[in-house]
Amino acid sequence: MITYMFPGQGSQIKGMGKNLFSKFPNLTQKADSILGYSIENLCLNDPQQELNQTQFTQPALYVVNALSYRSKIEEIGKKPDFLIGHSLGEYNALEASGAITFEDGLKLVQQRGILMSQAPEGAMAAVIGATEEQVEKLLRKFSFDIDIASFNSPEQVVISGLKEDIARASDCFQEAGTKYIILNTSGAFHSRYMESAKVQFEKFIKGFTFAKPQIPVISNVTAQPYIHSEIAENLAKQITHSIKWTESIRYLLAQGDVEFEEIGVGAVLTKFLTYIKSKEKPIEIKKTFDSWSVQEKVDKWNYTHMIGSKVYVKGYEGKLETRTEAMVLFGHRAAIYMKGYNGYFAIDEVTPA
Repeated sequence: MITYMFPGQGSQIKGMGKNLFSKFPNLTQKADSILGYSIENLCLNDPQQELNQTQFTQPALYVVNALSYRSKIEEIGKKPDFLIGHSLGEYNALEASGAITFEDGLKLVQQRGILMSQAPEGAMAAVIGATEEQVEKLLRKFSFDIDIASFNSPEQVVISGLKEDIARASDCFQEAGTKYIILNTSGAFHSRYMESAKVQFEKFIKGFTFAKPQIPVISNVTAQPYIHSEIAENLAKQITHSIKWTESIRYLLAQGDVEFEEIGVGAVLTKFLTYIKSKEKPIEIKKTFDSWSVQEKVDKWNYTHMIGSKVYVKGYEGKLETRTEAMVLFGHRAAIYMKGYNGYFAIDEVTPA
């Protein structure tokens, strides 16, 4: 099995996307029309030095990641088994899965970047050489109004807060024996200070619809495969929520013999992967079927079973064949219909043949 990983903000570099814009002129033109400027000129030349500004960085990375994915699929002629993206990269994972169109994904990312750029002046820092628990303990000890933005690897945690707090925390963390690197970012991303951006984004995203992902996408918020009905909610939550990257990779490692490939700009996620593999064991964190909500049961079934699947049904001899997707009936029942039968069957009594 193969997992494609899409990087997020911080991976941008002048010159990214070279040879891709001319290879996909129609998508490049669509991007220009949506954004109101030349995405190729921004990425290759950056004449106004805007590439590192959040409202420009996010659309630029989204487009380059999306074109890189298409180039990869053209090259090998096969889609991956799983998709995952770091922060902004999650939009590319969802676009690659078929959950959103290229155009809608770009519109969402553009608005996300604008809103996040308008948040209170903030900063972020990477704490290296400390575990999640150690970082949380230090934050509590010194009563910093700082949040954990991302669990990148077992010994790299990114923290996020107001600029003066991030600067003030430096001595405390270094005295505790950790390496403390203030990152080149313009905001306190994935923290409480993005709440206003999140609220506004929640209103904006209501104007979009999402299809069921055709390839499982691992959510930054839950470290589990996306549930169709929760896509909009999780994308909004992600703005203020910690990125559960380590936990997400451990979930994927538990799925069997999984290979990983970074698609897009840079190799930072590949480095994180190496650290995670060397320090952590695969772990599958999931609910038992009995504890899933009705909607989760329906979404999980439809993720992995096509219409026309052969199944066994409790109380019936031999195999039956599904004639619909699973669905929620009466607001509380996960059900599916079979060929040759008029009534519905409860998903709880259906197993794949």
